Amino acid sequence: MSNDWMIDVLADLRKFAEKQSMYDLAEHLDDAILVAASEIRAIEESRTVVKTYDVKVGTISGLLGDHRVN
Repeated sequence: MSNDWMIDVLADLRKFAEKQSMYDLAEHLDDAILVAASEIRAIEESRTVVKTYDVKVGTISGLLGDHRVN
């Protein structure tokens, strides 16, 4: 399940704050959107562990890099 909905909620709050002339709040919500996007990306990347095996080259690739298999 994607956590992108949190960014959408923060963006809606930011738009509302700006329409209400709450510019400091809108600026803080911009920062919150950046933090949320960064953390969501980190979480999603940590969940994505793709390992492949190439018989011709003999490597196993994953998050930790390439490792030679003899």
